[in-house]
Amino acid sequence: MSKKYKIWLSAFRLRTLPLSLSGIIVAASLAAYNGVFDWLVFVLAILTTLSLQILSNLANDYGDGVKGTDSDDRIGPQRAIQSGTITPDEMFEAIKINILIVIGLAFFLIMAAFGTKHFLLAMLFFGLSLFAIYAAIKYTVGKNAYGYRGLGDVFVFVFFGLISVGGGYILFAQKLDHIIFLPACTIGLLSVAILNLNNLRDIHSDRRANKNTLVVKMGFENGKTYHYVLIGGAMVLSILYGILYYSSPFNFIYFLAYIPLIKHLMTVRDNTDPKLLDPELKKLALSTFILSVLLAIGHLL
Repeated sequence: MSKKYKIWLSAFRLRTLPLSLSGIIVAASLAAYNGVFDWLVFVLAILTTLSLQILSNLANDYGDGVKGTDSDDRIGPQRAIQSGTITPDEMFEAIKINILIVIGLAFFLIMAAFGTKHFLLAMLFFGLSLFAIYAAIKYTVGKNAYGYRGLGDVFVFVFFGLISVGGGYILFAQKLDHIIFLPACTIGLLSVAILNLNNLRDIHSDRRANKNTLVVKMGFENGKTYHYVLIGGAMVLSILYGILYYSSPFNFIYFLAYIPLIKHLMTVRDNTDPKLLDPELKKLALSTFILSVLLAIGHLL
């Protein structure tokens, strides 16, 4: 395997992909429970979500790379442009190709889900697809990148939580259901916690690069407190969901995911060195994915 191929694979940031699927998995389980699951919609939703996440990762690499945010003192895996192996122009071309892939997959997904019978929903989701592409790029790209103004948390909650779970369910059922609200907020809060953990790790390099994340604005210790609130809030909402929609003891199997989440919170609490938080990113992302899978399984048992 050539070095450049490895760099491109690294630019896709494969460890972020399971997290992006969490909301779709929960939405699919709710659809299956209500008898509206469709395998074609599920597979196309998975592919569309993965392509959007890869687009976001490439755009982040490009945006931070051209702004100089990814300097030599950055903690974590080396980015593609930062390594010097991939040029900004090459990355920009890859982003354009990825946009076309996302649009193509989104088109087939929307047609599979709605066909011509639900024209207004189809138009709404075409608009959401374009907005998702815009959001994936504008996080770090451009002069007014919202990730540099502390707005990343809001967008992550909306896209990884509300739209991923709620929108995913609509793709199957062609309507909303009150049952999706608590799971959507749970996945959304945990996804924001992953972003916040990343920002806690990068607080010093972000501050030097004028990347004003919420952590940069509130400080390291307040950022840790915010982290407890995000994960604690997600756990409380998921417990409430289990109680309100209880049908069997198996519903609470997702409590197993609380074990690594609590251990993670203890690690963050005891941490005084941001760079030591890097290994926790993979653990928290995997814990979120496991919780979503167990939430889905427990709801179907």
